[in-house]
Amino acid sequence: MKTEINGLSVYLSGDDKNQSLIFVHGFPYDHTMWDAQVNALSDKYFCITYDIRGLGESYVGDGQYTMEAFVWDLYSIIDELNLEQPVICGLSMGGYISLRAVEKEQKRFKALILLDTRSESDDNVGKLKRANAINKINIDGLDAYVDNFVPLCFSKKTIERNSDMFYSILSKCKSNNPVGVKGSQIAMLSRTDTTLSLKKIKIPTLVLVGKNDTLTSPEVMKKLAKKIKSSKFHIVPKAGHMTPLENPEYVNKKIRTFLDKKL
Repeated sequence: MKTEINGLSVYLSGDDKNQSLIFVHGFPYDHTMWDAQVNALSDKYFCITYDIRGLGESYVGDGQYTMEAFVWDLYSIIDELNLEQPVICGLSMGGYISLRAVEKEQKRFKALILLDTRSESDDNVGKLKRANAINKINIDGLDAYVDNFVPLCFSKKTIERNSDMFYSILSKCKSNNPVGVKGSQIAMLSRTDTTLSLKKIKIPTLVLVGKNDTLTSPEVMKKLAKKIKSSKFHIVPKAGHMTPLENPEYVNKKIRTFLDKKL
């Protein structure tokens, strides 16, 4: 079922009496990147996906976004749906949002799932990359930027093995509003560093990363996991940065096992 909350397109699946599970997508994707997880888990969990502000079908506005605004949007969904301690699951930019949301108000959440993300804020090199990305969209257009960036998110074998999925995702990314895509870059550039707060995370935490992720390496994610007490860490085979799309069976199994044991 689709609904709208605070200008966001929100999608609900499963029985709302069950434990709620919110999925927060990566950049520059939309809620559909979680379809395989929703299909696999909505029999036992109340699954919520949504399009982050500026992406998919959510409100775009002026594109002047911050990471804090993305967190406020997440809280607005929790409050509007009256969710009691949902599990939060975020990938890449969705992980940035999830980590900051937990840092601000950990008591709101029952458990945390992080995929292919990092706790560090951008260093100078990272800030310049985001500035150059915005400039590329302004000069060459969104299609050219997407054609350059999105293939970096997938392992080469995934693109060869599952080309229909890859090109479908590529097309969806091109359908975003350029203002929203640039706004997401501004928000990621604005984010604070959440590394020091990792040791304060007490809720059950699952950390997953693609074996062939070149954007957020297994080494980076392993270091993150070690800072979170009693977290579970797994490397996803046959996957790059987009683990839920590249190896959904493995990801679904690890998430279900984690939830069934910890909740």
